[in-house]
Amino acid sequence: MTTGTDRFAPGDRVRTRATDPAGHTRLPRYARGAVGVVVERAGTHPLADDRARGLTRDAQPVWHVRFAAADLFGGGDHTVTVELWDDYLTPVEDT
Repeated sequence: MTTGTDRFAPGDRVRTRATDPAGHTRLPRYARGAVGVVVERAGTHPLADDRARGLTRDAQPVWHVRFAAADLFGGGDHTVTVELWDDYLTPVEDT
């Protein structure tokens, strides 16, 4: 996917995909389905999942997303920042 404008901005809340895809993925299992906060854009790169399958697709935004360790691992008072491709993320609407 190519985006002319970014879907996210620093401070936006996002949720990662919860699926367990067949084959290679750069979305860590511990972060699947988790809600985090976008820290910053980390460039534009081809989706590693596609490249591992020999597919050539357009590059897409990559984001640094911060999660509370307690949300990922059930404990901890620190945060974990993960680099994630745009396709892994959906916006979380504040209610």
